[in-house]
Amino acid sequence: MIKRLFLTGMISALLTTQAFAFWIWTPETNRWINPKYAVKDTPKLQLEYSLEFYEQKDFKKAMAELQKLIAHYPKAREAAEAQYYIGLCREGLGEPYKAVKDYQVVIEKYPFSERAPEIVKRQYELGESLMEGAAEKKGFVATIIGGDYDVIDVFRTVIRNAPYGPYAAPAQYKIGLYLQEKQLYQEARDEFEKTINDYPESEWASAAKYQIALSDAKRSADAQYSQKVTKAAVEEFKHFVKENPDAELSQKAKDHINSLREKEAENSFIIAEYYEKRKQYESAKIYYSSIISDYDNTTWASKALERLQSIGKQVK
Repeated sequence: MIKRLFLTGMISALLTTQAFAFWIWTPETNRWINPKYAVKDTPKLQLEYSLEFYEQKDFKKAMAELQKLIAHYPKAREAAEAQYYIGLCREGLGEPYKAVKDYQVVIEKYPFSERAPEIVKRQYELGESLMEGAAEKKGFVATIIGGDYDVIDVFRTVIRNAPYGPYAAPAQYKIGLYLQEKQLYQEARDEFEKTINDYPESEWASAAKYQIALSDAKRSADAQYSQKVTKAAVEEFKHFVKENPDAELSQKAKDHINSLREKEAENSFIIAEYYEKRKQYESAKIYYSSIISDYDNTTWASKALERLQSIGKQVK
């Protein structure tokens, strides 16, 4: 019985010692404190202490100390700076999307912060980083779900934060570019049109016109079912070249025009073959003749001429 009481007492004492091992009596406050949760006497001191860990690239420890500052001194000017550095820590930890969200807290919760222009810039650059990462993952072929949507969300955040700032137009343009690479051509087209409508005087508006034509060109990849879209793309490229004769993209636009005209000619040739196989020669001749006259600089013109001569022999 005595041994049992002695053992119980020893265990109790040990647990009590362990329980108080993290607590320290401070004469200044006249109370016990736990250093793990303690904060410096002023927000300035706490910020300086937090940044020591940041400079050492101990980002997790730095974040913990910065979060303490915000919790204990929520109305201090240093709280905004602490939140900004939490975003930097997220970047250091390789968490770009979380960094964007942490930066956004500064914009929304601390409107007096002078970091706003820098934050918008960093958010835009993080959007580009996420976009590049998505490209490396699967070449933009996956449907936009989960993390992939982060790219659009980030660029939309940039636009919302500074709709007339220097990063708004490129952010809007890159939403279209991202969707285009995802092969969501109609959605991309809508975003490029928004770039033109919202930022008509920016250099990105001109680039968006080219991308609209390119989106339509990519939609017309299947020659048999894309005649209307193909024609629209040709006209858009022609319009772009007319408006921007000296632009670097104009030569590419001309190349696309030639490629699309090949598709138009091919489409007409397929229709002509359809009629020829069904011995509807007059209809076939109309299409073959139109290829020779309207698409004389394509590879299909010579083929159409051969078929037209063959039909002439058969009809006789």
